[in-house]
Amino acid sequence: MDRRFDQLAAQAAPAVFVVLWSTGFVATKYALEGAEPLTYLAARMMLVVVLIAIIVVLSRPKWPDAAGLWHSAVAGLLVHGFYLGGVSIAIFHSVPVGLSALIPGLQPILTSTIANRWLGERVTPLQWLGLGLGLSGVILILHGRPMTGEVGWGWFASAVALVSITLGALYQKRYCATIDWRTGNLVQYVVVAAFFSLGSWLFETGAIDWTFEFVAALFWLAVVLSIGSIGVLYWLIRRQAATQVASLFYLVPAVTALMAYVLFGERLDMLAILGIVVCAAAVLLVNRTARR
Repeated sequence: MDRRFDQLAAQAAPAVFVVLWSTGFVATKYALEGAEPLTYLAARMMLVVVLIAIIVVLSRPKWPDAAGLWHSAVAGLLVHGFYLGGVSIAIFHSVPVGLSALIPGLQPILTSTIANRWLGERVTPLQWLGLGLGLSGVILILHGRPMTGEVGWGWFASAVALVSITLGALYQKRYCATIDWRTGNLVQYVVVAAFFSLGSWLFETGAIDWTFEFVAALFWLAVVLSIGSIGVLYWLIRRQAATQVASLFYLVPAVTALMAYVLFGERLDMLAILGIVVCAAAVLLVNRTARR
């Protein structure tokens, strides 16, 4: 029974991760209507710290050693700090939600290149083909979308987010795989809560409009994204090769584009739908090749 449950969980985890991760872009847009990006992120991380601390107090897991604390802090700044900060700043500067999803859509190419050299993972020719196919799908999804907003700040922030989530996932896999997720995540979120609080104090007004939409988005992002989707991501990182996990990010622009079409009226034409199909085929090719 336990083995069957584990198999079902392993099969469902990638789909659950993609859907949850995609909702983060939509919820961030709602949250930014009530606060500036670093201020909203500081509030979000403080809430997450409280929730994770309760879990740690009740379960009393093993704490990492000094090296583990350091590695957790670095991984936290990369996965949560610079990535979430970059995405939020990009959306705050009016970069459309669909375009902001281009960031994780490009991650698999960068991840595979680094993993090939840093982690010693072999990326097969068919996997490279799948990664290229996925990139083509992302381009189809996002073709012709308006580059609105303050392009300089928005795209600089997007580039920072792309690099940081790529390095963060690889760093997590290499140095934090044996750290208990509860204590490791608590360390990560304490560090990024301080990071965003300092940034909010230095560069923003710190004002928050506590509307229903802001509070709902804040709780969704804290509970479902920072605890739920990150937990699934780290679970996948432990069980699968970096290239396999990264390939799932090709599906994020597709799912996000669908959500943005329904909620914000962002365009979804036949070429974008074709891109969604191409992205799905790319993920299937990369993961099937890896299992073989």
